[in-house]
Amino acid sequence: MLEDVANIAAEAGRIANGRCGSAYRQWEKVPGHPVCEVDLEVDAFLRERLTALDPDAGWLSEETLDDSDRYERRRAWVVDPIDGTRDFLRGRPGWCVSVALVEDRVPIIGVLDAPARGEHWRAELGSGAWRNGERLRVSGRTEFPGSRVPADQLPRVDSDLIAVTRPNSIALRIAMVAAGEADLVATLRWGFEWDIAAAVLIAGEAGATVTGALGQPFAFNTVSGAAFGVLVATPGIHAAAVERLRERAEAAV
Repeated sequence: MLEDVANIAAEAGRIANGRCGSAYRQWEKVPGHPVCEVDLEVDAFLRERLTALDPDAGWLSEETLDDSDRYERRRAWVVDPIDGTRDFLRGRPGWCVSVALVEDRVPIIGVLDAPARGEHWRAELGSGAWRNGERLRVSGRTEFPGSRVPADQLPRVDSDLIAVTRPNSIALRIAMVAAGEADLVATLRWGFEWDIAAAVLIAGEAGATVTGALGQPFAFNTVSGAAFGVLVATPGIHAAAVERLRERAEAAV
C-alpha cells in the first residue's frame, strides 16, 4: 500500500505544483490562516483516491468538515493537502502534500510529496524512512548547544543553538531532522494531527525521538484531532530539549 499512497501523493503534488503561480482564489479561514482553492482541489482528489484505496478508513483533513465517526474506526487517513500554504501562495518551495494512514492511533504509513523541492519522502512503520530512494538517518548529535534548528531567528535564551533554513511547512521541518539536516524541531502551541502525522512517522523511522512539547507520547485520530506541541530531536539531545523548553511549554499549555 505504501507505493500506492506515494503515487497518489505524487499526483496530488503535481496538481498543486501545476497551479502554483497561476491565478486562483484565496482567503482566510480565520485571521492568520490562509487557504486557497488549490487546497480544496487537492483535498478532493486525495479523498477520492485514498478512500478508494481503503474504503473502511476514516478521514481527517484540514480542508474537510470533520466526519464524526472517523475516530471510532480502527484506521483513518490523516491528510494536509498543502502543508505550508503561505509558502505555496508566495511561490516559495517550502510546502508539501502530507498523507498518513493511522491504525489504532499510530501512523503506519507516512508520505510527504514536495514537488517544488524535488523531494519525495516516505515511511512505513517498522520498515525505515526514505527520501528519493535514499535511506534516512538522523544525525548523531549528543550535545545540546550548537544543535541546528529550522528557524528564521532564535530567541536570546536559545542563542547557543544554530538557526538553519526554515520552510513554512512544519512537516518538512520535522523531515529535516529525519534527513540529518537539523537536530531539533519544537513547537509550543496547540496544533492539528494533519500537520504532523506523516512527518513524525518519517522522523521516528529515521531514528528521531518524537514526543509532544512536554515529552508526552502522541496519539492520532483522536476525538479532537489536536495535539499540544511537537518535539522531534536526535535521541542524544531530546531530554535536554524537553528540559530547556519545559517552563515555556507549561506556560503555553
